[in-house]
Amino acid sequence: MSEQPTDAVTPSGIHHLRLTVTDIERSKAFYTTLLGRDPVIDHSAAVDEPGVRQDQSRFFGGVVYSFGDQVLGLRPVAEPGDTFSSTRVGLDHVSLLVGSRDDLDRAASRLSRDGVPHGDVTDLGSMLILSLQDPDDINLELCFREA
Repeated sequence: MSEQPTDAVTPSGIHHLRLTVTDIERSKAFYTTLLGRDPVIDHSAAVDEPGVRQDQSRFFGGVVYSFGDQVLGLRPVAEPGDTFSSTRVGLDHVSLLVGSRDDLDRAASRLSRDGVPHGDVTDLGSMLILSLQDPDDINLELCFREA
């Protein structure tokens, strides 16, 4: 095993993840419904104002959701018609941790009721997942890690 440098970065977790989306209103509606919470930061009403999509202080006209110590942001700077691909360099998927198998089953029922296509709850050994796509076709999972 190689020796690690003493000044190596040692993160304790992931603080935030920001997804690039094509339509902030569509994506905000999807994630607000999926997550059952409103954004804690919302600059989407200003998205079409001059310069907003380039302004980090206004979150590029996007929104931010909070889950305890983690944050998920949506940034509406993709060109209309652009699509996500898990086979290009970058992001493969986002997996959101839930508390129980029942949470996965309830999510599957709600997604079905709302007409959102999704996979079955799948047992991968040490975890169970429920797969779905967001409006920009970004791969999402809801995940429960078994003890």
